[in-house]
Amino acid sequence: MLFAVRMDVTIPQDMDAHTKAELLVREKAYSQDLQRTGEWQNIWRCVGEYANISIFDVTGNERLHEILWGLPLFPFMKMDITPLAAHPSDISLELAVTTN
Repeated sequence: MLFAVRMDVTIPQDMDAHTKAELLVREKAYSQDLQRTGEWQNIWRCVGEYANISIFDVTGNERLHEILWGLPLFPFMKMDITPLAAHPSDISLELAVTTN
């Protein structure tokens, strides 16, 4: 199942610099491991914001929930999650049918 997830991050201004640095290192490693498995397919920065839009390809709601709750930055995020379905006007669907 595909999901688009917008993640808005708000790290407290008074967080200790060392704690923040460690948190960001853990977040990067966690997200990159999931990208390597293919479950976290894409990540885009929202220009001018501390936010991203990511595409996940997971087995279902429970797996997405597990991934998101595992994010080191999760306590500092607001998320909007949108399940995705194929669109009938997507030409890549036509190409997939004609090449198989």
